[in-house]
Formats: sequence, C-alpha cells, structure tokens
Amino acid sequence: MARAAFPKGSLPIRVRDRLAGVFADEPFAGSFGVRGAPGGPPAVLSLVTVLQFTENLTGRQAAEAARERLLWKYALGMELADAGFDFTVLSKFRARLTGHGLERVVFGLLVDHCRQAGLIGAGGKQRTGSTHVISAVRDLNRLELAGESVRAALEALAVVAPAWLAEQVDVTEFAYRYGPRINGWTMPSSETRRDRLAQVFAQDGYAVVRAAFDADAPVWIRDVEAVQVLRQVLVQTYYARTDSRGREAIIKRDANEDGVPPGRSRLASPYDPDTRWAAKGEGLFWCGYKIHLTESCDTPPEAEAEARRHTGPRPNLITVVHTTDATVPDVKATAGIQHRLAARNLAPGEHYLDAGYLSADLHAAAKNNITMITPLMADHSPQARAGQGFAKSNFRIDWRSRTVRCPEGSTSTGWHPVTQHQHDAIVVEFDQHTYRACPSQQRCTTPARGSGMLTLRPEEAHEALTRARTEQKSQTWKDKYALRTGIEGTINQALDITGIRRARYRGLPKVRLQHAFSATAISIVRLDAHWTDQPLRRVRTSRLERLACKLTA
Repeated sequence: MARAAFPKGSLPIRVRDRLAGVFADEPFAGSFGVRGAPGGPPAVLSLVTVLQFTENLTGRQAAEAARERLLWKYALGMELADAGFDFTVLSKFRARLTGHGLERVVFGLLVDHCRQAGLIGAGGKQRTGSTHVISAVRDLNRLELAGESVRAALEALAVVAPAWLAEQVDVTEFAYRYGPRINGWTMPSSETRRDRLAQVFAQDGYAVVRAAFDADAPVWIRDVEAVQVLRQVLVQTYYARTDSRGREAIIKRDANEDGVPPGRSRLASPYDPDTRWAAKGEGLFWCGYKIHLTESCDTPPEAEAEARRHTGPRPNLITVVHTTDATVPDVKATAGIQHRLAARNLAPGEHYLDAGYLSADLHAAAKNNITMITPLMADHSPQARAGQGFAKSNFRIDWRSRTVRCPEGSTSTGWHPVTQHQHDAIVVEFDQHTYRACPSQQRCTTPARGSGMLTLRPEEAHEALTRARTEQKSQTWKDKYALRTGIEGTINQALDITGIRRARYRGLPKVRLQHAFSATAISIVRLDAHWTDQPLRRVRTSRLERLACKLTA
C-alpha cells in the first residue's frame, strides 16, 4: 500500500529499504535488564526519534505519526492496525540511553555505514563550526536563582521526605512564600525591599540546608540533587560571618567586591545544573550550551568528477557532533574532535576551522597527519593593540647560539628555557642598561622589571607559526580557506530542520542525545537527496536580485 500510494518513494521508505542495518536492537542490549516491565524495541524507538527530528516534531507528535501515517508504519515495520505506543515511551527510551551512555550509538552506526559505503573516508577534507544552544530553562537573575533554588529543594523534599520536612519548617508559611514560582516581574520594585527579600531567601535556604546536613537527619536527604544545588547556589550568592556581638550575619555577595565563582562553575538554574551563562563578542549573551559540527567537504578532482557524472558528487555528511557547556572555548574541543575522527578511521587530510579552534601549541602538535587550515589567532600584545611597535618577526633569532638580535642592533644577554601554562617556552632577556637607553624603548617590550624581555616558543613551533603566518597572507590560501564557510550552511540547515539552537531537554547528557539525533537526521536528509539525485533546497533569489547581479556583472 505504501509503494502504491507513493510510487516515487519517500524518505521513510528509502530509510527502511537502505538503512535497515543501522537501526538494530543488538547495540542497545546492555541497557535492558531481564526483570521489570518490558521496554519497546530500541531499533523502532531510535528510528522514530530520527524521523521525529527530520520533521522537528515533539514526542507526542512523533507517537501520533507512528500511529496514523502510512509511511511511518512502513518504515517501522508496523501492521496497519497497530495502535502504536504512548508518547511517554520515547521519554523513557531517552532516559535509558543517557543512563547507559548510548546517546551517540545511532549516529555512530550511520557514520560507519557511510564509511563502508565509500561516502566518507580518511584523508579527505572536513570542516568544523560551532553555534550556541539556548537551554530549556528560563533565564534567572541572581535573586530569582536564590529564591527558585529554595523552592526547588522544598518541592523535592515534599515528595521524598514529606514527614521530615514538616518537622523542620513551617509548611504553611513556606507554601505561601514558595508556592508560586519566583518571578522577577512580581518582586518589589524598591531596592531596599529587594535586599530584604534576598535576606529572606538566604535565611530559608540556610535553614533547609543545615537541617539536611544535621547529624540527626537521614543521610540520604543530603544527597538529594535539589539540596546539593541549593547548597552550591547559597555559596555562590551569599556568605556568612559573625558580627561584633557574636551574631551570625548572612550577606549577599557583591560581584565586584566579594567576587563570584567563574562562569564555568557558576550555576544558572536549579533545574538544569549543567547549563551556563556565556558571551561571544559584544552582541551574543546566552544561557545554555554549545554544539560543534564536523562534516565532510570533499571536492573531487576532474577525473573523479567525470566518473561520478551519473551518480552525482558525494554528499557532505556530518562525521562528528560534540556538545559542551557554553563556557568551554572552541580551542578546547579541537583535540577531542580530531581524536574521534581518528578513532573511526576518518582523520581528514585537511581540517578547516575558524581561528577560535587553533592555538600555537595545537598547531605545533598536530597529529595523525592532519593539516589544520585555519587562521592563527591575532597578536594581542600591547604593541599590536596600539597599531605600532616591533613584532616578533622583527627580531633575528639564532637558535644555535641561543641569541636574539633586536631591530636596533642589540644582542640578548640571557636565554632561559621555562614552562608556562604547562607548555615549554623560552624567555629571552636583554641588558637592562642597554634597554633603558634604547631610543625605541616605547615601541618594544614593556616588562615591569625595567629590562627588555621576549618570550618565544621552541624552535620547531616558532618556525611553524612563522611559515603559517606568511602563507596566510597569500590570495591562494585565502581562496582555499573559503571552503570553511560551508559549515555555516550546515548549521543553518540544522536550525531550520531540527531546531538545533534550542535545547529540548534539560541536562548535558540529554542535550547531547538531542544533538546526536539531530546530526543523524541531517545526514539522512542529505543521503535521501543523494539517492534521489535531487539537490537540497536552496534559497530562491528574487527577480530583482537576479537583475542586480546582471547589472553588476
């Protein structure tokens, strides 16, 4: 019936016919026990989840589609009269995957299938890009976070230990104060009254935490996640001290005077302990996560292109999806991404990245014969920021004699191998009297001790960086690097199809699961376009835009 209704086929039909081996039960066997209620077939549920992301459906909509749509029934191997399953089965399936670390199993199986089919492989070209992901919780300021953390702990304790909680706090008063969610719109507008409210949140929070950690309290109560979160929020928001009369005073931390934890360890929500606040540039500030996508981007030579004239070029497929909290810089993800590529025998010959993914140490320590095509980070020295002064390239280095000659002709007097930030470096020192008398002192280094100093990397790393900076100034390199911009189109496609920039779930493991299935869905959409020899949907230009292009030409 499905083939008769859709004689030209469709994506669900082709997925069933061509990728049946990717969706199997065996890889998930370790996550299913031998006791308890039986779970749904993991192969079916994983395929439902992928199809769900190809259409950006909710779990409820996906369960309805599996029950109502003929194409989905064909893909899932269901009888026409099959009533399907409740949408909560998908939630339990996701919890099972994250609980056993199986978030990327389906994505990995699809990547292996494409590698065996010759659609991707080692030694080619791949590119990586990142984008921000907004968390599935509302944004809270520090006062809202303190009050909502108390509320979350009380709600959790009211479920797991209601009798114990009733003995520790005035339930009626706390229910009045923390029944509705803490909302900044309903808080007092007076700064004095808001400060008083902050003290009330602090006193209530300290009372709950101290009761939970009391020697007479059950030990398991202090292990409740909401209690642990409340304890950390209190530490990052308040501090307690004893006044001159011996009384305890709880004081709200001032970010400028008392300090707050760094962003990587500062909680942003009691309902998602993994989400973090982060900023990128001056115009982007978000609470959530960050995703890195790596895809193949081979451009076959003319001979190979002629051989592929009937089958079409190989599609660009996602090979690695990597999710972190929002505070992790891109450079910290580079080594992990390349390690995953090498582990799947997909290490590229050329890896295209933007400047945020590269450091001088990574450039010098590139492994697995991977050439990173990326601009080096700009020089942030005071001379570079001022737009005048001497760069390191202006100094002549003699590695054999371990001396450096400055642009004014002075020779260094000291050569000191050191370790800085766990990396080898060389500190070169010039004579103090010569440096102070130098007419170009203001254009040179500006050390605090009054003597000229220059920090270098070891010879191999220094020479590699010098060659790379010289090469990047050529037009040939710039034209070659333009290939990286295609990853922005992939991110945009993932946003349009799967809504990848907004987290569906709470917690880093489930966000990783979402991104793994989103990447799987994008690759399947591209495979379907490849199978049917139909290019992916492109933005249609208007007649006015085409006329403008002709006039410009």
